[in-house]
Amino acid sequence: MKKDIIVTAKTVEDAALEGAKALGVNRDDVTLDVIEEPKKGFLGIGATPAKVKITYILKPLEAAKSFIETLLRDLGITGEILIHDDGNGESLITIEGEGVSALIGHHGDTLEAFQYLVNLAANKKDDEDRQYTRITINIENYREKREETLRKLASKMAVKVKKTGKNIALEPMNAYERRIIHAEIQKIEGVSTNSVGTEGNRRVIIFPEGSAKPTEMTKPEKKNRQGDRKKGSKRSDKPANGERRNAEKKEASENRAPKTERKPEGEARTYKRPDTPRPAPRKIEKAKDLDSYFAKLKEFSSNNPQ
Repeated sequence: MKKDIIVTAKTVEDAALEGAKALGVNRDDVTLDVIEEPKKGFLGIGATPAKVKITYILKPLEAAKSFIETLLRDLGITGEILIHDDGNGESLITIEGEGVSALIGHHGDTLEAFQYLVNLAANKKDDEDRQYTRITINIENYREKREETLRKLASKMAVKVKKTGKNIALEPMNAYERRIIHAEIQKIEGVSTNSVGTEGNRRVIIFPEGSAKPTEMTKPEKKNRQGDRKKGSKRSDKPANGERRNAEKKEASENRAPKTERKPEGEARTYKRPDTPRPAPRKIEKAKDLDSYFAKLKEFSSNNPQ
């Protein structure tokens, strides 16, 4: 991400100093593109100033902060941005303030998407010497709270696996959350973990230690419609489930439908739809707040193309 400004001054160097000051950076951090060279004229008559385009390429964390500030402002959210840089290409940005929790989403889904966009903005290749910086976004201490929840979940499921001896598949998680589960299970004897599935639907399976490592989700066994009747057993005198259901449907239809006179054999019969109204289709409620957020985000992206 970069900022630029066009400045006119008596000389190119004066324009560079003035442009750097306007951008709030040092003179050595900007690049110059001379649009018009200055002309002295004759005895001062006809002199023209230099016209220079001053460009400053934001550093990764500067670009990240600028992107976050613009996005928060466009969404009408007020938040304080704090940057923690360890100097080894790993940085943490925390955002606190009223309304910023709307950027977390269900189990952090919106936060992960937000973090992805921030990393794209921060690491855009505007020059060849730009070093990649991995940025983690934390909002209202969500990651600490989520980590504690996942650790408790891993311990609880591990106890269940050891008790039943059966595998347990957890809900789909991102790579960061899966690492927390793996790390917690490693501390518990008798159980192990493995990640299965494709990205976006990848989940952790906890299984008894010593058993075969699961490489895919197991499909649940289909139950016999006739029940758990064993082969070779004598047929019960009671009617089968299918026959009983058919009898119940027939009895219900006879009780509901109006009685009509029996037509003589050989005469054509016509079907008459019952007058009872059909049930209204079930409505599916949407997450209105999340839809509203993505609508604003889409509007922001279209109005501010990079």
